[in-house]
Amino acid sequence: MQLIRSIPLLLFVFLAYNAVMMTGTGNLDGVLFQGTLLSGAQWLFTTSDLLLTLALVALGGEVVKSTRSGNASVIDHALSMLLFVAFLVEFIGYSAAGTTTFFLMTLMSFIDVLAGFTVTISSARRDVGYN
Repeated sequence: MQLIRSIPLLLFVFLAYNAVMMTGTGNLDGVLFQGTLLSGAQWLFTTSDLLLTLALVALGGEVVKSTRSGNASVIDHALSMLLFVAFLVEFIGYSAAGTTTFFLMTLMSFIDVLAGFTVTISSARRDVGYN
């Protein structure tokens, strides 16, 4: 059960991006909906925008998860690091991942790793008692 809670939320966004790209169309610019703002500007919400929105929400969840302590946090950090490596390898080696959207998602994964280690180290310092 602890392993399931340790699964990085950004993994689902990673899988969603790959699913979009493997459907054959791979259209990140597809308009999901559009509307007119009070200013008169046309607002288009694309597949890329949806993926980035989901990634930001997942990153927020990961930052909250990084505040946990215990053995689960070690597994969580390790899985987040593996996911970042997968993002990086795919960004560098897979042409369909060579987009700004995927780069930003890779950056969010890196921020997740940094935030997790930073929060854990800060928490560990407070837990150490000095006599």
